[in-house]
Amino acid sequence: MHYNQLGKSTIKVSEVSFGCMSLKGSKKENVQLIHQAIEHGINYFDTADLYDAGKNEKVVGEALKGMRHDIVLATKVGNELRADGSGWDWNPRKSYILKAIEKSLKRLQTDFIDFYQLHGGTLEDPIDETIEAFELLKEQGKIREYGISSIRPNVIRQYVEKSNIAGVMMQYSLLDRRPEEVVLDLLGKNQISVLVRGGYAKGLLLDKPAKEYLNWSEKEVGVIKDKVKALCKDTKIQQKVALKYPLDHKAVASVVSGIRTSEQLLSTLEALEVKKEVDAIIQQLKSDLAQNFYETHR
Repeated sequence: MHYNQLGKSTIKVSEVSFGCMSLKGSKKENVQLIHQAIEHGINYFDTADLYDAGKNEKVVGEALKGMRHDIVLATKVGNELRADGSGWDWNPRKSYILKAIEKSLKRLQTDFIDFYQLHGGTLEDPIDETIEAFELLKEQGKIREYGISSIRPNVIRQYVEKSNIAGVMMQYSLLDRRPEEVVLDLLGKNQISVLVRGGYAKGLLLDKPAKEYLNWSEKEVGVIKDKVKALCKDTKIQQKVALKYPLDHKAVASVVSGIRTSEQLLSTLEALEVKKEVDAIIQQLKSDLAQNFYETHR
């Protein structure tokens, strides 16, 4: 397992990390799976207070009990659950963030969070106030670093200019090359890391049948899948290509993978063992496939 620096911080994260939202097993199964991931070198675990109304954080906190300082723990804030359970409202205000972190710390059974992220963001937000909250939490020692989870170039630019974010989580894959237009190079230039989600494009780059995705029609996705399949000639190579593609950009520190089973964990780890032909396939796909672009929030 390779480890990459998170932004300008001293934090090192495994190049493949564990997206804990995918945990759906029993308590025993979840704990065993997380421990197995740690044994194989995965050290970055990503959750959010929104996932399963906070229960996901509790699962993660229980699983990581006793090994807190061996891992990098990330969670997110900004979606305030309604008291009646009917949903949630966007709330990036300082007062809410300072209250929400206390609940996350309790659920995660920890005194600090390594990487605390705003779970979204718009230009209408009180961005300066949000940044103040994160900076205060750093001063208090409740978080080590902070960032945002966003695909919006116009919001990302604001945080690059105004804040000390260490990373941005965003969707990026062969089927979603929108970050390649501007955002990846902008973040790389400013030594801000990218944490990739959606690297397999909801499984479309693996074994899921073609369907409409972003600006691609079902037919277009089918054509892309056929092209990938023809070049790879093997499902294991397909997974290697899908995983290696986002990792190829220097700004990307880790691909956050939603792992549900031990089999998925092992296949993901195997996909990291890149064969020589993978680089040539990636270059061919970059050349052959059309690039898509952000149509809004530019």
